[in-house]
Amino acid sequence: MKHLTFALIAAVVSLASPLMAQQNPVVVELYTSQGCSSCPPADAMLLELSGREDVIALALHVDYWDYIGWKDPFGHPAHAERQRTYAAAGNRRSVYTPEMIVGGVTDIVGAKPMALSKAIAEHARKPVKVTLDLARNGDTLNIAAKRVADVDGKMTVHMLRYTPRQSTKIKRGENAGKTLEYTNIVEGWTVLGDWDGAEPLSISAPIEGDKPAVVIIQKKNAGPILAAARLR
Repeated sequence: MKHLTFALIAAVVSLASPLMAQQNPVVVELYTSQGCSSCPPADAMLLELSGREDVIALALHVDYWDYIGWKDPFGHPAHAERQRTYAAAGNRRSVYTPEMIVGGVTDIVGAKPMALSKAIAEHARKPVKVTLDLARNGDTLNIAAKRVADVDGKMTVHMLRYTPRQSTKIKRGENAGKTLEYTNIVEGWTVLGDWDGAEPLSISAPIEGDKPAVVIIQKKNAGPILAAARLR
């Protein structure tokens, strides 16, 4: 069974890999918690995805499992709120972990490598509607975007930072006694504003430290992700 698991995880890395680098990488958001016994396989899948240049893999730890005995040090109520916004947009009645959201649209329950690989490939084939470029100048991140195809309605510009790798020894709760490794742990998620695409976007945001930064342009109210870029 262990060999099968590793084989399926490997499929996530290889099956959807494009022949050439994508201009806009596919964003995969994993909603997870250290208090969830079903989450480690999904966390392991995200670890494998984190090595791909055509994917931006993000771990958003939620706080709603903290009550069962272990407070996730990476958990944040804003992550759970974003997950609930996705659920409302998709007419889903509840939130759960682990859940992966691909491209702001496709939700995958649990750790399903083949479904995830298929979803990434489908989103990678979609035509580019927005181009996005990032450049850092000291403690300032310069963001430039341009609409290159029709986009209905407003878009929201998000920025976040993440910690690439960290392990935690879990002492209580469903995963008690395990030391688990986490990757691309999201922190400091910020909404920079809305954009209608009528004119090219040119904005700046303060940025300190050396943690990677990600900018996402998404249809307003948890719609499809139209562009994303990462600055390591």
